[in-house]
Amino acid sequence: MTTLAFGLDAGTYLAFCGAAVALILAPGPDTMYVLARGLDGRGPGVRSAFGIATGVLFHTFLATLGVAALFRTVPEAAAAVKYVGAAYLVYLGVAALRNDEFDPAVETESGASFRRGVLVNALNPKVALFFLAFLPGFAGQGAGTTVRMASLGATYAVLTALYLSVVALGADRLGSRVAETRLASALNYVGAGTMLLLGVVLVLE
Repeated sequence: MTTLAFGLDAGTYLAFCGAAVALILAPGPDTMYVLARGLDGRGPGVRSAFGIATGVLFHTFLATLGVAALFRTVPEAAAAVKYVGAAYLVYLGVAALRNDEFDPAVETESGASFRRGVLVNALNPKVALFFLAFLPGFAGQGAGTTVRMASLGATYAVLTALYLSVVALGADRLGSRVAETRLASALNYVGAGTMLLLGVVLVLE
């Protein structure tokens, strides 16, 4: 069996990639956020996709250091992060309603979509718990575990960025068509409503 540079055999790595793609394709807050930003335009959508991917690297870092285990051993910590994340999503929704951030006719600050994408992913404790359970199973034990986990996390981030960029581009095409109709002003309510709904769902979970 071929062994890759970071210590995993090719079969295990391909199995990880297959599992990662299946999980990435499952709809969730990250996909919904990028979809909403993509309706606003190609730039905001793609930047938010890369922001989400950067959040994945943050969770990989926590899992590699063992910090993510805190959420399993101290449920109150996970709950606190969950409520902060939900509050942030609600804040994004309210801010969008006030500032028309999801209206294609209103130009937003270029770095905002990326930063908010990072926070949407980083403030989701479910992602941290997922990486805590998912990465070690493929990285194994023994020497080089940290390198293998980091490599797998980076792979997951790249796959996430690729898929969500496609989502953003598709949403941009849809948004461009809607922008030429009388429904253009409704895009802001769709995007803002998505953020508010995601915040409520996160609290209820």
